Parts: sequence; structure tokens; C-alpha cells
Amino acid sequence: MPADHESAAAVAAPKPAIGFFERWLTLWVLLCIVAGIALGQWLPGLFQALGRLELAQVNLPVGALIWVMIIPMLMNIDFRAMHEVRRHWRGMAVTVAVNWAVKPFSMTLLGWIFVRQLFSPWLPAEQLDSYIAGLILLAAAPCTAMVFVWSRLTKGDPYFTLSQVALNDTIMIFAYAPIVGLLLGLSSIGVPWDTLLISVALYIVVPVVLAQAWRGLLMRRGGEARLRAALARLHHYSTAALLATIVLLFAFQGRQILAQPLIIAMLAVPIVIQVYFNSALAYWLNRRLGVAHSVAGPSALIGASNFFELAVAAAITLFGFDSGAALATVVGVLVEVPVMLSVVKVVNASGRWYEQGAPATKT
Repeated sequence: MPADHESAAAVAAPKPAIGFFERWLTLWVLLCIVAGIALGQWLPGLFQALGRLELAQVNLPVGALIWVMIIPMLMNIDFRAMHEVRRHWRGMAVTVAVNWAVKPFSMTLLGWIFVRQLFSPWLPAEQLDSYIAGLILLAAAPCTAMVFVWSRLTKGDPYFTLSQVALNDTIMIFAYAPIVGLLLGLSSIGVPWDTLLISVALYIVVPVVLAQAWRGLLMRRGGEARLRAALARLHHYSTAALLATIVLLFAFQGRQILAQPLIIAMLAVPIVIQVYFNSALAYWLNRRLGVAHSVAGPSALIGASNFFELAVAAAITLFGFDSGAALATVVGVLVEVPVMLSVVKVVNASGRWYEQGAPATKT
């Protein structure tokens, strides 16, 4: 393995243990939900003023926060790792198939079953379409940052993880808008194509370009050490921006949540089911194909997790702060860490079963 590629993978791979903020992310999100609801009731004028700060259908405060969230995550990606796709083509094929051919469609089906059918009597009728739209936006965005943590916790192959995320980000630039547009149309939800394309440009294309330019500058001026130090500093800003966005969202959603507090639990049901279904599917397919466990673990986790920061940004841009779509994507943030940690435990505990039943192990 070339030395420059090894250093790139080392930069992309975080510390072995999940960080303090990531481990307790669900708690921080819950606290921000409470704070947002309270502030929205006490200072409604302030948040209404923030909601009116728009340019070309993009809320400027949220746009700035989303960039602070996303750009540090995209700086982890080294697109030079794309040549590793050939080495791990079986695991890559499984993950791409689950991420792009299964997960968005299974989420749409689960949304129809739970939101339109089972839970519809307890949900506001005018928001049903918006909830499903939020679930679609969430499922169509494969995870970019946290998956490095999940991979490391399962002793996953760092080169596979890095190259898989680079491949997914490349696909996302071209496939996110068409898949979201298709599924919204199939769900009889109006597709504001101009706004959707603006979202893709603002929250995928431009951040990828800026992140890679910044990454390249840091690598030229100080190498791996300087990039690692910058990512460590920027990570805190990224987390703070995510939490600030949640406060803003729930300041607008407060009345709806207080009126029907079970909404969050009902929206969590299809999200949790799709995580377990898609991770199990990817894990089983890798085992059937004889893929090494060090590849199958991160493949299952990448196949199940979501780039919720992008989903939140797209939902706000497409449907607004006070929409059911924005709320549904934030529920994805709420359940991400505990559910994914449970998948990590299953992958680690089933390693012997995986190896015993798999065909001759391949990379």
C-alpha cells in the first residue's frame, strides 16, 4: 500500500473509542429539543425573524450552520482512495446496492405503512406527506462521517471504509436529486425541482469542492499532522452547529410537539426498522459472497446509517422550518447513535458465526 494512501486512511480513521459528544449525542439532542421548544414559546418573535432571513428559498442562518456541520466531515474524505474500489469490489457492490437500490425504497414503503396507515389517526393530517418526504430525504443520503467511528469500533478495514465513503459521496452528487424526486413523485408529493437542485448544489457539490480544496491546502502546508489537528478543532464547531440547528428547528416545531408529544416516537419507528433491516441485509449478502468480516462490518453499517446533516438541510430548504419533513429528519439524528451502537454490538458478537458459515473468505 502506498505511503500517501496509508496516511490518508489514518487521517480518515478516528480514535478507536467513540468520542464524548458522539457517545452522548442522543442526550444532547434531547436537551436541544427541550431548549428549542422552550425558547420558541418564550421568544416567538425572534425565531420568526430568523425564519424570514431567506435568499433564493434558502434560510441564511441554517445554511451557514449546515456548512459548518458538513464541510469538516467531507474533509475526512480522500477521493484518491477510489482505486481501492477494485480491491473490495464485492463489499462495495453490496453497500452500493443497499444504499441506493434498497434503502430509499424500503424507507418509502415503511413510511407508507406506518405514517399513512398505522399511525395516521394520531398524526396531523396536513403533515403526512411532509413526514414521508423527510423520511425519504433521510434514507437517500448515505452516511459520510460517523461511519468512520462505527467502522473502527467493529475493527473494520480502514481502506474499504475510506474508499466506500468516497464512492458514495461521488454517487450522491449525481443520484441524490433524481432518487428523491422519483420517490417523492411515487408518493404523490409535489417535487419542487428547482429547490431540490439548489439543495444538492448548496449542501453536496459546493461543500465537497470547498472541503477538498481546504484538505489539499492543509496537506500541502503541514501534511497529515496539520490536517488531523484542523479536523480535531473543526469537529467541535461541527457538533455545535448541529445542536444549534436542532434548537432552531424545535423552536418552530414546539407547538406541534406539545400538542402531540408522541409524534417523535411514531416517526422513530420506521427509521429504526430500516436501520436494522438494511444492516442485516448488507451483512447477510456479504456473508453469502464470502467477504471478509473486516469488510462486512463497515459495509453493514454504511448500508444502514444516514447523512442526517444533509437530510436536515434539504428538508428545511424544500419544506421549511415548521414542516413535518424537517422534524422527521431530526428524529433520525435522535436515534442514530443508540441504534447504530446496537448494530456494532451485533456485528462484533456474531464474528465467529459469520466466519464459520461464510464461503472461502475474499476481500
